[in-house]
Amino acid sequence: MMLGLLLARAGVEVDVLEKHADFLRDFRGDTIHPSTLEVMYELGLLASFLERPHQKIEQLAVVIGDRSLQIADFTHLPTHCRFIALMPQWDFLDFIATQARRYSNFQLRLQTEATGLIEEHGRVVGVRARAANGALSIRADLVVAADGRDSNLRDAAGLRVKHLGAPIDVLWMRLSKRPGDPHEVLGRVGAGALLVMLDRSDYWQCAYVIAKGQAQKLRGEGIAAFRDRVADVAPLLGDRLAELKDWHDVKLLSVAVNRLTTWARPGLLCIGDAAHAMSPVGGVGINLAIQDAVAASNLLAEPLRRGRLTLRNLEAVQERRLFPTRVTQWLQVQIQNNFLSRVLASRTAPAPPLPVRWLDGCPYLRRLPARLIGVGIRPEHVHTQPLSIPIGNR
Repeated sequence: MMLGLLLARAGVEVDVLEKHADFLRDFRGDTIHPSTLEVMYELGLLASFLERPHQKIEQLAVVIGDRSLQIADFTHLPTHCRFIALMPQWDFLDFIATQARRYSNFQLRLQTEATGLIEEHGRVVGVRARAANGALSIRADLVVAADGRDSNLRDAAGLRVKHLGAPIDVLWMRLSKRPGDPHEVLGRVGAGALLVMLDRSDYWQCAYVIAKGQAQKLRGEGIAAFRDRVADVAPLLGDRLAELKDWHDVKLLSVAVNRLTTWARPGLLCIGDAAHAMSPVGGVGINLAIQDAVAASNLLAEPLRRGRLTLRNLEAVQERRLFPTRVTQWLQVQIQNNFLSRVLASRTAPAPPLPVRWLDGCPYLRRLPARLIGVGIRPEHVHTQPLSIPIGNR
């Protein structure tokens, strides 16, 4: 959606295919990072974007045992917004779609699912799709696969995935928020358990981290036993865990960390999770995907506009985004293997690791994780010029 907006603004004719009828579904990551807010500023959309309901997170803390430790401070970032904005993804996507629809060269096709590629002479020249009124074919100079970690288009193209391993899965649930609850995002670490709580204003979106493949065992123990596990690591939630009536109220996210060895073929480019599935560690998956979109628009808008797109142009996107992807995934794997796995295997509440104690004791050090989470490696900026005039501004 972001790439569609950027390319339409730069004068390229764009169709975005969305298989659902709307955006109203439960996404797992609703964090809008300072780097994305900076893109909004560069597009002149920040003020209207922040009119949408959201919560601001300026600092991050973790509770290990009974000790609260500060680990990240976003208030010193070199960005216009020095906070993470918590906004439901359906609101975020709706805002982007609203802005993109202002351009006559942008079309959003809802209830239209890309099911396969159209290829001619070794080049991708479009997609086959399934819409509410039947099958259709859409031809294009470039097909961008942004259809997630289980990308149909990536598989159809035969692109190879390199798996980096993930020893964890995540159980997501929603629990009501009560007066007196803390306002900051909290990670809570206990004996063999870790819970992340994301403030959604009137409820908590909670992520209970488990060892890879443990979900079936937990289901076998029953929902009551699972409620007890959550209460052990987060006692403040004990008075509302009855809201988890059965396992239908708990959703499994099977965590994967992987990336394509090659992101492109002639006429096809993969970005976001289709190119690199990220761990939920740090909540940076959306950040990386948005940065991919900005880089792709910067590098591809002019070749597309001139009808001179080559495979080399597409390879330049991978070259630009591969380094930050590799570094971020390496950091995530280190945290997964050296901290999360040990926490889940422990029978007693672990002592705060030395790096966490350093962060808590030195406010200046908290700027480093804030920079990695909020801005990331090699942040992208909008370099394309607005060549299309929005409808109503002519």
